[in-house]
Amino acid sequence: MIRTIPTGVMVLAACAAAQPPAAATKTGIEVLQERGFGELKGKRVGLITNFTAVLPDYTRTLDVLAKAQGVTLAAIFTPEHGLTATLAQADIASGKDEATGVPVYSLYRKGQHRPEPTMMQGIDALVYDIQDVGARFYTYITTLGYMVEEAARLKVPLYVLDRPNPIGGTAVEGPVLDEKYVSFVGYLPGMPIRPGLTIGELARLYNGEKRLGADVRVIEMQHWRRSQFMDQTGAVWVNPSPQIRSLVQAILYPGVCLLESRLVWVKTGWDLPFQAIGAPWLRGRETAAHLNARGIPGVSFISRRFSPDAGTFQGQQCEGVEILLLDRTAVRPVELGVELVSAVMKFHPGRFNPDVVARLIGNEDTINRIKAGEDPRAIAATWRAGEQKFRGIRAKYLLYPE
Repeated sequence: MIRTIPTGVMVLAACAAAQPPAAATKTGIEVLQERGFGELKGKRVGLITNFTAVLPDYTRTLDVLAKAQGVTLAAIFTPEHGLTATLAQADIASGKDEATGVPVYSLYRKGQHRPEPTMMQGIDALVYDIQDVGARFYTYITTLGYMVEEAARLKVPLYVLDRPNPIGGTAVEGPVLDEKYVSFVGYLPGMPIRPGLTIGELARLYNGEKRLGADVRVIEMQHWRRSQFMDQTGAVWVNPSPQIRSLVQAILYPGVCLLESRLVWVKTGWDLPFQAIGAPWLRGRETAAHLNARGIPGVSFISRRFSPDAGTFQGQQCEGVEILLLDRTAVRPVELGVELVSAVMKFHPGRFNPDVVARLIGNEDTINRIKAGEDPRAIAATWRAGEQKFRGIRAKYLLYPE
């Protein structure tokens, strides 16, 4: 069982349904290790990773590969938040891993999210091992897409060491990405905000649907079921980013992130990132009462007052709404996100424009419907056709049964 940061009854209620797994999930790196790293013998490896890539004893994947007999760890590539998965700046420098002496190349520089040709010299295999959180706009999976493209360009194999989707691999939810919104927070057109895939399945999807022609080889997990949340797998939890510090926050993230802007507090300066929203002008009591009256499945709301110690509203007295996760199997987090956006707009006209998060929503029709003040449930109903179409596409790339 993983441990999450407790927040009153919220964590207890949200995790009450968790049961110990009959057999702990073995991640891709564990399976590869048991095979003696045979697939990588004689290869100079470029590893795309961060500190979320660990074995059950918290040994880093990069340390295991650096010591693997017959394997040369030639380079390390890191996504947003850097190798430690703790950095929050927009421009992360390259450097060297102190423990192994291997060069670390940052793929999160201003205007530079792909490797330069000099970084790839002498590499004849790529390995990807990073923990995903299950949302389309999480930049780690765009980095995955770029490295699938790189593997195709270089004609080298890309081994994906698979890991659980921490919020489950069954739900497909949200508006599909329009071509015009393809960006670093939206890699594949036609994909909903919650694709319900593992990173290995995502790599297969990217390669197949974009016809990249890469040699993608997934080292599959053992003993993972699509219905499992992370705490049902027996796998260890490492915070995947500075502001996702618990499984509860990961579950809510695909929806609450739709308010991520300089106008509404979501993630920095307080102890409830992606579990609360707030601003100096936000009418917390009225907003919470309205949301509770909506009867949104799986959640309830309370008003809070706080003063962030960082971010846009640092040092200012803010009112906000905390989200209590009561039933994680019932909540539809993307629909919840639209409920939150709509409520903020209803009680604070002119304060929040969904255009500021257009790349995250990624769908022109949904953005226009939110602006027009349509009911969030009616907006969510318009996603069903796109979700169903994606399910049909997705089925070709599934590695684990529904």
